Amino acid sequence: MTRRPHRFQGRIALVTGASRGLGLLIARRLTERGCRVLLCARDPAELTAAEHRLRATGADVTSLACDITDDTAPHDLLDAVHALLGPLDILVNNAGIIQVGPLDTLHEEDFRRAMETMFFAPLRLTLAALPDLRASTAGTLVNISSIGGRLSPPHLLPYASAKFAVAGLSQGLRAELADAEVGVTTVFPGLMRTGSHTAARFHGRPGAEYGWFATAASMPLLSMDAERAARAIVRAAEHRRPELVLTTPAKLAVRLHGLAPATTTRLLGLAARILPDAGSHPHRDIPGSEAARESGLPAAVTVLGDRAGRRFGEPRPNP
Repeated sequence: MTRRPHRFQGRIALVTGASRGLGLLIARRLTERGCRVLLCARDPAELTAAEHRLRATGADVTSLACDITDDTAPHDLLDAVHALLGPLDILVNNAGIIQVGPLDTLHEEDFRRAMETMFFAPLRLTLAALPDLRASTAGTLVNISSIGGRLSPPHLLPYASAKFAVAGLSQGLRAELADAEVGVTTVFPGLMRTGSHTAARFHGRPGAEYGWFATAASMPLLSMDAERAARAIVRAAEHRRPELVLTTPAKLAVRLHGLAPATTTRLLGLAARILPDAGSHPHRDIPGSEAARESGLPAAVTVLGDRAGRRFGEPRPNP
């Protein structure tokens, strides 16, 4: 029996935030489904390493280093796609930043940075890509939101605010683009083991904030294997599913909030009281690779997350 080709076979895709973590894994999965992929990320060295890693598996990939928050990024990326690969069929808006700390440790600029990276940049890139997606017979848009885009957890307010915004944009785009037959999939992942705790930024008491965040992001019952998540995301996009919620705890949280929103709000309030206070230096802004040193957290606690980070290109904690 002849197997039918995958829907994405021979298609051209652009993935932002693709040098490491979930973006790298989504790009890899797309190439396994027969796509040619342009990788985008800010760090040229990390991006080159990611491109070489994928090419070593036989993947058809190329890359362009750019900051997606730059006004010229959409034009530059679409020009690169057209010059190197051809008209775009699939856009995956994945790039993001995670800022961890209580509200008293955050400034307006932290919220602006989150919104620029995870809402306005995807908006600009989507608008630039729409002519290609509308013209494609397999036009597909994938926006990576978060469970934080459905339930706003304490100590992650800039991140959750931006993820709520991109979720609203994505769901509205699905309705707006229905006549154009452009598939739009909104993804709401819970915690995943990508090593993201080492790339996040920590405010207030960085060591204490790193302690709870890195622990949660590494626990097998709370967090999901990132390779399995990438497979589920690409499969959902290929089948044009409108939404995908990942991890069992995230699905339960969404369901509980739908049934009893007051209860989930009280539970989130309890969590906020348990989490670390602002400390004496509220606006410290420390990367996770340095906050790990302040945390005193035993390496055994984050072993699964750290192992995932080494596999998926995340920065390593300082000894």
